[in-house]
Parts: sequence; structure tokens; C-alpha cells
Amino acid sequence: MATKHEQILEYIDTLPVGEKISVRQIAKALTVSEGTAYRAIKDAETKGYVSTIERVGTIRIEQKKKENIEKLTYAEVVNIIDGQVLGGRSGLHKMLNKFVIGAMKLEAMMRYTEAGNLLIIGNRNQAQEHALRAGAAVLITGGFDADEDVKKLADELELPIISTSYDTFTVATMINRAIYDQLIKKEIVLVEDILTKVDDTIYLHLDDTLEEWYEKNQYTFHSRFPVVDRNLKVHGMVTSKDVMGQEKYAGIDKIMTKQPITVSPNTSVASAAHIMIWEGIELLPVVNEQNKLQGIISRQDVLKALQMIQRQPQVGETIDDLISNAVEKKDNKEIYQFAVTPQMTTGIGTLSYGVFTTLMTEAANRALKPYKKGDLVIENMTIYFIKPVQMESTLEIHPKVLDVGRKFGKVDVEVYSEGVLMGKSLMICQLIDRH
Repeated sequence: MATKHEQILEYIDTLPVGEKISVRQIAKALTVSEGTAYRAIKDAETKGYVSTIERVGTIRIEQKKKENIEKLTYAEVVNIIDGQVLGGRSGLHKMLNKFVIGAMKLEAMMRYTEAGNLLIIGNRNQAQEHALRAGAAVLITGGFDADEDVKKLADELELPIISTSYDTFTVATMINRAIYDQLIKKEIVLVEDILTKVDDTIYLHLDDTLEEWYEKNQYTFHSRFPVVDRNLKVHGMVTSKDVMGQEKYAGIDKIMTKQPITVSPNTSVASAAHIMIWEGIELLPVVNEQNKLQGIISRQDVLKALQMIQRQPQVGETIDDLISNAVEKKDNKEIYQFAVTPQMTTGIGTLSYGVFTTLMTEAANRALKPYKKGDLVIENMTIYFIKPVQMESTLEIHPKVLDVGRKFGKVDVEVYSEGVLMGKSLMICQLIDRH
């Protein structure tokens, strides 16, 4: 039996895109308390299929697939720019495909404005009307209002007309930043992107016997299965190690490993890899917040995904990418150079500790590259000594491999500025073999 929270989420999922949702309405429809309804709506917002806008309320929006992540709904734009919806509220769930800045003559502007666009413009009523008739929504900058007939037209065409107190440049920057952040998220592969879904997962029930394990083992050639109750909640895992020496009719609930390690669908693949290597696990059950089985991931799935990530072109650059691209090899030696730019410093003009740590990690990664076939995860890092590094100074990074085993590597990293030692660290890294 699904919990009340799960029932509400399933109910919200069945609502048509664009439908308005309220705590009171859901509490009444499903006979639950308003507190339970509120928590479920907030969870649905986190999952990305509802959006809450001040002075408008909560609406059902389309849940975005990864390939669509760089597109925003008009509802999301309202939240990004602290906007006020003047008209066309019933169209807030729609996605925009590009935005157009209306800083030109009307005829030229209309040549650029198409259906599904968002026209960013000041208090130019004629242009606002033309954009709506062309199938585009309108964002009015500078805090201006719209004429009543324009608002009426927006309602009729179900195209939002939004007002914001920000200027055009600030608004364009804010929307671009939001899209850019989403592009970075797109590059991060999550467990939900690679899991074997629950419908295709072979599992055992608590009241099964060892005979069922042998049956499933025979036709799948797998030896590891999650153990669930009748509501698909995970209670354990059974592996060939648990089965050894047991009677054929022994109960699965008696021999399983209880409280197994699990991951959630939104865990990153890198974290799942770390857990699997560290714990020596070949298969992980994937569960939701209620511990209900969503599927499984194997070590093979994770390693394939890590290889795929490395081959992907980076669209949105993270801070780590920026630092990594700025590290250069010096004169074919195992010494690296890095120029400290203003954006990598603290408020007092010295190098940020976060950047310093990333630099040392990057150097260790490069030093271990000749010894490893796969990837590495930093298991432990001890910084022995640190001095403030000034803005616009050039650093020299000296990594030295102390020891490399089958699963671990130890690297000593020293950082110099003009011959003076600025920092030193010892890193222990897990080596993740791709085979």
C-alpha cells in the first residue's frame, strides 16, 4: 500500500500540465491533512513537475528530460527574475525556446519574434501586442505595467505577460546564468540516468525460500538480488556468499544481509562508484525517499557511465573545469604552472582555499595518470602547511608519487610561489579500474 505522501505525488503526476494546485484542494481531494499536502507539493516542486510563483500560486508544469534541460518554462523565468504576472497566467507552464531583446524598430523586431519566444522589452504597447499575436510571451523590464487590452489579449492567447523591476541587461544575464547552470547539471550523470528500472529488475520477496534464489540464478546467471516486501520496500540483499552452506528451503529473510547500502535516483554516478569501490559492492538497489525499490545499478553500469562522461564535450564549465584548463605543464617536466586570476581569490585578494585544494587534486590526478587505466577518487587529503597566495602570482605545483598499489595511490604535492613553499599536502586516492 502506497503512503499518503506517495499517493499525493501520484495524483499530482496525473494532473494536466498547466493545472493550478493548492494545499487545500489536495487535502480535500485525497482526505489528508494540509501539512501532508504541503510537504508533498514541496517534494513535487523539488522533482520539477510543479512550480510555485508568488501572487500566482502553484501550477503543474512539464517535467523536463535531460535533453530539454536548457529550456525554461515561463513559470521558471518568473521565479528567476522576481517577476509579477500581469496576464496570460494559464500559459505559465509552456516552455520558451529562445528570448529576444526588443531594442530595435518594430518591423525588425517582428522579423526576429516567433511563437514560443520571450520578448524582453520596455513599455512599448504596440510591440507587446504584436509579439503576443506572433505567439510569443512578453517580459516588460523597468517595472512598467501593461495596458488593459494587452493583458486581455495575453489571457485570451494564454501567453504570459510578465513585469520585472530589473533592466534588460540584468534580466538577460539572470536568464543566461540559469540556463548555464542547468547545462552544467545536464553534464552530471545521475543514477536515474543509468539504472535498470524496477520493471526489468529481478528481486526476491521476504517470504521466498532459497529455492527461488536458485531458480532466478539459473535463468539470469546473476547471484545478487534485492529482497523486498509486498509494497516493494527494500529489506535486504542476497548474494552467493549468503547462500553458501544453507538448506535449500531456508527462508530468504533468515539468510539475507539486512539494511543493505542503497542509493537514491538523484545520487551522482561518481558517488555511487565511490560507494561500490569502497564497500566492495557489485550491485546497489536504487530506492526513493520511502525506501521503495526503483531499480538497480551494477558496477559495470557505473564504469560504462564514467567512461561516457569523459567522452562528453563540456557545454557548461564548472569551477573545476576552469582551474583544470588553466594548469599547464612546465618544460616537459612533471611540474605544473598556474596563474592566480582575480576571480579565484577571496575578498582580501588571496587565493581561495577551495581553488588551492582543487589545484592539488588536479596535480595528483595528472601524476597518477601513467599508473592507472581508469579514474580516481580522493579518499583522504591532509594539508600540512599553507601561506596566503597573492592575486596574479604564478604558482609551481610539484606532485610526487610515493606509492601505487592495485586500488590505492599516495601522492605528495608541493606548491611554490617564486621559490617559496606555499603549501604541501599528502593525498590518498582510490583507483577505479575500468575493466
